[in-house]
Amino acid sequence: MVSEKLQKIILNELKLTSFDFKDETTANQVPGWDSFNHINVIMAVERDYNIHFKGIEILKVKNMGELQKLVDSKLQLN
Repeated sequence: MVSEKLQKIILNELKLTSFDFKDETTANQVPGWDSFNHINVIMAVERDYNIHFKGIEILKVKNMGELQKLVDSKLQLN
């Protein structure tokens, strides 16, 4: 399940008021989430959670559920 915090970070970065995120939601389904904003979203997630992703980790993420799992795994390491 996509956490409220992660949803708020993405909504804020994409300047959206709301969106119904599901685990299977992909970036191309979210309004405004294009290749340029992808970088901004990932950087905002890293900043707000105080974590760092490796490039290969981001390339492997296919949907919101996988992004949440990656964030959770990074938080466990801190």
